Amino acid sequence: MVLAPLPEPIDLLLVDDEPDFLEPACRFFQRQGYRVVAAANAEQAISVQSSQHFHVAIIDQNMPGMNGLDLLTRLHRDDPELKIIMLTGGGSIGSAVEAMKRGAIDYLSKPFGLDDLDTLVRRLARAVSLERENIHLKRQLADQNRPKPLIGNSAGIQEVKRLIGRIAPSDKPVLILGESGTGKELVARAIHAQSELADRPLVVINCAALPESLLESELFGYEKGAFTGAVDAKPGLFEIADGGTLFIDEFGELAGGLQAKLLRVLEDGSMRRIGSTKERKVKVRLIAATNRDLNQEVSAGRFREDLYYRVNVLSISIPPLRERLEDIPLLVHHWLGEDWKLGKGVAELFQSCRWPGNVRQLVNALERAKILSDNKCIEVENLPAEVRDT
Repeated sequence: MVLAPLPEPIDLLLVDDEPDFLEPACRFFQRQGYRVVAAANAEQAISVQSSQHFHVAIIDQNMPGMNGLDLLTRLHRDDPELKIIMLTGGGSIGSAVEAMKRGAIDYLSKPFGLDDLDTLVRRLARAVSLERENIHLKRQLADQNRPKPLIGNSAGIQEVKRLIGRIAPSDKPVLILGESGTGKELVARAIHAQSELADRPLVVINCAALPESLLESELFGYEKGAFTGAVDAKPGLFEIADGGTLFIDEFGELAGGLQAKLLRVLEDGSMRRIGSTKERKVKVRLIAATNRDLNQEVSAGRFREDLYYRVNVLSISIPPLRERLEDIPLLVHHWLGEDWKLGKGVAELFQSCRWPGNVRQLVNALERAKILSDNKCIEVENLPAEVRDT
């Protein structure tokens, strides 16, 4: 009987000295979709494992020469990720227990049918598939969290890089200033990556993306029953970032009530969840970013002066793209890669554009142009109207 397809290709090592079992088992598992290698003894198994990776191994306990338990020990030592099933004699519970101690995932006592053995192997195949997915997701997460480079050799960007190196080792709050699209989150991630907190959490939130009530619950968390819909307690981002860094983007959008609560966290290192009277201690490095002139906001009464001075201990100003036009060729090369080129007039157009959306606008224009262009060449007509009509 052929069962459902395997979730992933599985390399299977079969080790048994009995041809009456080994040959039909090999054919059976090949029909099920496994990539099978058969070994008639322990020495053959060790030899093939030295040159090929296997996901699952099935080992008979009773073999001449090196027995199955000793082979299990050797294979598990050489590849701790290998999932091993031990085939034991009927009623041999002691051997099964010993096999599990030495690293076997499961065992099967003789006599058994190949369908029974396939059930065990398929369970391990699903585990292999989940492990692969977990590794893939971890790599994706690592790629997402890995700080992207600050592209540019202009004096303005060189100064930003210098300040990042000076500021990162400190645990003091940082205020990043710059227009929308200049790369404030990029700078925040670079500061975290170069700090002593690099192996701790970096938690990011954008104030402009959430209404005040939801922003408060995201930052400070809430207890069960604190408000309609709070069916369970939830920690806030300050708790999640404890021991690490909290990056608050669009910091100038904070409402007055939240400004007061945030000031208290910075001054006392303590906070309360919504609906709780319990003080919770948190140690978080705050990095804030804004495209507003907070001095003007303070003068206008829209931003607390004490919070401004508490956050503005260390600051970095990112120049807009129109003030570092010499960086545009490097940015274009970085985002397009080696295979793409610019058509007639495009480079000159990039230099004449004011780029109100800064690097984000440039990147979006390039992404759009790549989709619309032919032969990996960006032409003027491929660019958005706001760039073409500069």
